[in-house]
Parts: sequence; C-alpha cells; structure tokens
Amino acid sequence: MDVDIVELDRRTLVATGDIVAALRAGDLDRPTPCAGWTVRDLLAHMIGQHYGFAAAASGEPTELADWRPRPVGDDPAGEYDESAARVTAAFGAPGVLERPFWLPEVRASAPFPAATAIGFHFIDYVTHGWDVARSIGVPARFDDDLVAAVLPLAGQVPDTPKFRGPGKAFGPGIAVPPDAPPLDRVVAMLGRDPGWKP
Repeated sequence: MDVDIVELDRRTLVATGDIVAALRAGDLDRPTPCAGWTVRDLLAHMIGQHYGFAAAASGEPTELADWRPRPVGDDPAGEYDESAARVTAAFGAPGVLERPFWLPEVRASAPFPAATAIGFHFIDYVTHGWDVARSIGVPARFDDDLVAAVLPLAGQVPDTPKFRGPGKAFGPGIAVPPDAPPLDRVVAMLGRDPGWKP
C-alpha cells in the first residue's frame, strides 16, 4: 500500500492531542493499560518519545538521553502539544525521508530508513492514544483510514519474547474475533485487552 506516512502520523498526533486535551483534574494518577504506568507516566513517555523522534529526524545519531521520559508539570496537554508540534515539524522538514533515523532504544548498531522509523512512531501513537483514551474514559477517535493503515503495520511487529513482554514496548498479542473492530484488532495485536477498563 502506497501511503504518505508523514501525513498519517501528523493526523494521528492531532487525534491523540484531542484525547490528551480531555484530561481532567485527577486523571494523571489513573492506571493505564501499560502495566505499572499511570497516565502521568504514560504522558511523560509519550512526550519524551516525541523529542527523541524529532532529534532522530535530523539524520544524526541520537543517544538514549534524547528519548528520556519528560515528567509533566501543571499543563500536561500544553506540554504534550508542544512536543507533538516539534516532532510534526521535524517529520515535515524537506528531505526527511532520505535521512537515516537512529533509534537506540530499538537498535543501536545501525539506523532505520526514515519511513520505517516514522511508521514506528505512527503505530506507537495510535496505540498510546487509545491507552490514554481508555484510561480517562473518552472515545479514541481515529479516522477509519488511519486505523486501516496501522493495522498491517501492527501485524508486522514480531510476537516473540525478544520483542514482547516486561520492559518491552508491547506485550504478547491477545486473541480477538476476526470480525472485531479494526482498532480493537490493532491494540490486541500489540498486547492490549480491547475491553480493558481502569
């Protein structure tokens, strides 16, 4: 499928920003589908990853410190939006798709092609957008074409102990009926129970 991965990612961040904007007082300490993480922890991770990917979009090697979680302060939605704007601008820069992306959290020995790396970001933010939405009790509204585009990418994430489990980005896949809604199928492939509630 020939897709504009940069545009898909941009639209995903708009949708995820809308979810984060729905945060209410007290939501930051709620549990999430990410075992052991509160909404506060999840947002710190999401914001830190935006800065890491923005740095990687330069084509220069990055360090693990570039990807560190960034603890949220008094304006979590504003801090999230600022980080999302930074990575969106970095991915939209001229020539970005010709650059290598160094992602030391995934592989330190060699960079990834830009489209592959941006695809990782796309998968992460559909999934983490769903995580936040489920944690705070709001709908995860992603356009149908975004979910259709992320579904085959989610299916390419190896479901083996090397890539899944404690300390990894995703848990082992969860079986769902083949006629389950596409977003449920995406999150289940990536180790979330589509019926999870806090």
